[in-house]
Amino acid sequence: MTVEYVATCLFGLESLLGEEIEKLGYKRTETIDGRVSFTGDENAIAKCNIGLRFAERLYIKIGEFDALTFDDLFEGPKALEWEKWIGKTDEFPVRGHSIKSALFSIPDCQKIIKKAVVSRLTKAYGITCFEDKGVKYQIDLFIFKNRATLMIDTSGTPLHKRGYRPVSNEAPIRETLACALAKLSRPREDVLFWDPFCGSCTIAVEATMLMLNKAPGLERGFISEGFPQFDKQIWQNAREEAKSQIAFGSNFEAYASDINPECVDIAKETANRAGVSDRIKIFERDALTITTEGRRGTIVCNPPYGERLLSMKETEELYRKMGKHFKTLDKWQQYIITSHEGFARLFDRKPDKVRKLYNGMIPCYFYQFFKNK
Repeated sequence: MTVEYVATCLFGLESLLGEEIEKLGYKRTETIDGRVSFTGDENAIAKCNIGLRFAERLYIKIGEFDALTFDDLFEGPKALEWEKWIGKTDEFPVRGHSIKSALFSIPDCQKIIKKAVVSRLTKAYGITCFEDKGVKYQIDLFIFKNRATLMIDTSGTPLHKRGYRPVSNEAPIRETLACALAKLSRPREDVLFWDPFCGSCTIAVEATMLMLNKAPGLERGFISEGFPQFDKQIWQNAREEAKSQIAFGSNFEAYASDINPECVDIAKETANRAGVSDRIKIFERDALTITTEGRRGTIVCNPPYGERLLSMKETEELYRKMGKHFKTLDKWQQYIITSHEGFARLFDRKPDKVRKLYNGMIPCYFYQFFKNK
């Protein structure tokens, strides 16, 4: 069975997501802002939900059509074969998004899509009342520039929620973004990886899982495990395959430190729940006092932005002090994400590369310093 899939991601992570989809053996068909479409067999629903590090959700694409009017929005879904997925007693709520399109009232769009699907299923099954007691098929509508795409969510809980972070500090970074920062910093086994603003330890945990090749979704469940269209054995096979690929012999080592002792306690719990506490040294320390300890190293961090932690004045002073102190760290590479557009000036160094990313809805810049000058 060939299935059309859509994986969504934070803006700026499309290329990383596309690369890992191809690494899993599937072919990309389209890439737009925040979405990568690809084709795959029935095994992809399990392998991708369990193995994709940069995706927010994985969907099955049901169909797409032009939607300039509400009539279009009714007739389009009505023509799709929903009976292949949704049974007589199943639940099928609708949610949606509309960007740069004529149809922008999401509540109205949801009602019309629901009505259209009911109309199709009524004809298919010869019934008018649906109990909504069976399998849940979450229908997602996405309208972009008047082109509507209808999909079924296969993830349930968003994929960035790996399950290892029960609590977090006041300004947590999303796991998918943390993994992207680690990936872009090119971690290596012979180079110490250090996050001196570790907070809940997400960046160090994601870096370690990446280097151990431990699948991010290995310890959690997915809504599509209940879909009768897919053999339950594919989930067991995908988990067994993922476990067999963990690089237990890796020598990768990470440090995670923070000036706040409460964050250190949370960080230790996070690393323990992720099963990587033996790979990460977690301790209390001011980021402005760290030293190289005579080792090669890479700093990857998410310091305060002046939005939720510290005032803007305090944040800018911190950046000045960081720039002065980080110059003492020999030839260590440094990767720093912040929403402050003037960071490089305050840090007093010209970055070798800047990449625009999003921390949730906050536009950020990932400043990359390959050589400590």
